[in-house]
Amino acid sequence: MKIKTLFVLMSMSISIPSLAEDIVGRASVIDGDTLEIRGTRIRMAGIDAPETSQTCGLNGKKYRCGQQAAMALHDKIGTRNVKCVTSGMDRYGRTIAGCYVDKENLSEWMVIQGFAQAYRGRYSKGYEPLEAEAHANRKGFWQGEFMNPGDYRHGKVGSKEFKYQPKDGECVTGPRGGKYQMIDGKKKYGC
Repeated sequence: MKIKTLFVLMSMSISIPSLAEDIVGRASVIDGDTLEIRGTRIRMAGIDAPETSQTCGLNGKKYRCGQQAAMALHDKIGTRNVKCVTSGMDRYGRTIAGCYVDKENLSEWMVIQGFAQAYRGRYSKGYEPLEAEAHANRKGFWQGEFMNPGDYRHGKVGSKEFKYQPKDGECVTGPRGGKYQMIDGKKKYGC
């Protein structure tokens, strides 16, 4: 009986830590919220970034904001090791983890820079206030128009695109290069 109990405890101690152990190493950036370290696909906890193929609008022109988000994450990481602290698995079998470079939270950094939104769901880490700040400061994709990454992935045509709303009195460059100010909710050209 004691040997059987000891065997069960030993087997549990071998299998359970694999769910909670840290993953550390050089990371390959798959997209703005997904990394791969030593063959493990990791979904960064709490954020949702545009897909690599996704485009956004700025001053009437389209640009590849998904590619821009992935490149920003790649540049942020550089050649440094990434430490990912696992917290579960998503429905696609990816490891969910908080990932860090030199103790800096990469999910937080992506949201602050405007390259990712706070993920509103089961794996959220409460990045909504940082998203609101990035939006107010027109960081990253918040400076123009973009589609919610979840809507883009699911092909929701006509879904709500987020558009920048200038503050009263702020000088803005329009889609054709003309400058205008918003005064009492109306455009006044020539600022």
